[in-house]
Amino acid sequence: MEYIYNTENVCARRIKVELDGEIIKSVEFLDGGCNGNLKAVPKLVAGMTVEQIEQTLGGITCGRRPTSCADQLTKAVRKAYDESFKLA
Repeated sequence: MEYIYNTENVCARRIKVELDGEIIKSVEFLDGGCNGNLKAVPKLVAGMTVEQIEQTLGGITCGRRPTSCADQLTKAVRKAYDESFKLA
């Protein structure tokens, strides 16, 4: 299942998530963000579960912002996972 999440308070405006059950198949940050980080994070989370990503990246901030692209990713994967059950 592929899902697009619209971010809040970060440079990347959208995150595309592809799930296989609760396992992350791929992640792509779209429309902005720090190029190197946004290439690295998807490689690091591929194969992780939604819960693992939430535990590892949840709550990370960026500068003075109350969130970060990594934190927004936790919200994106949770929303994608929850939406996948609505479709089933």
